[in-house]
Amino acid sequence: MEFKRRKQLRLNNYDYSNNGAYFITVCTQGRRNILSRIIVGEGFHPLLIVELTKIGIEIENTINFINDNYRNVFIEKYVIIPNHIHLILYLGYENLGGHGNPPLQKIVGQLKSFTTKKYGKILWQRSYYDHIIRNDMEYAEIWSYIDSNPSKWLEDEYFTEG
Repeated sequence: MEFKRRKQLRLNNYDYSNNGAYFITVCTQGRRNILSRIIVGEGFHPLLIVELTKIGIEIENTINFINDNYRNVFIEKYVIIPNHIHLILYLGYENLGGHGNPPLQKIVGQLKSFTTKKYGKILWQRSYYDHIIRNDMEYAEIWSYIDSNPSKWLEDEYFTEG
């Protein structure tokens, strides 16, 4: 019997404890819409509200905890959509090359683990998407993408009904 090999998501031979900005996307298990609700008002320029659920609030609390308690780790931008989150996470370590600095996968793993414990059952898909942000233009594009993501929820690649 041949088992399906999992797709390699991380960049080979890259040290994910290096300083820099990373774009992260984490999806809920089965892409369940349990993190927030997108409310769109009426009119020519409708007001858009992202209303967090109880677990969405816990995710936001965890993001704030990371920002307040992890030295040289900064979640600079984020959005909590009904079935996924997007983050710009910046590592600004004084000692380069992983000298006691938690790598990106450990930080994301702790965010997922802590929020799963708060939820009480499986919350997240097994892995996550990451992209190393390489320059200021890419950073600005991703920042804008995160800002506009709630308004594009119905067209989002992660959109599911219900």
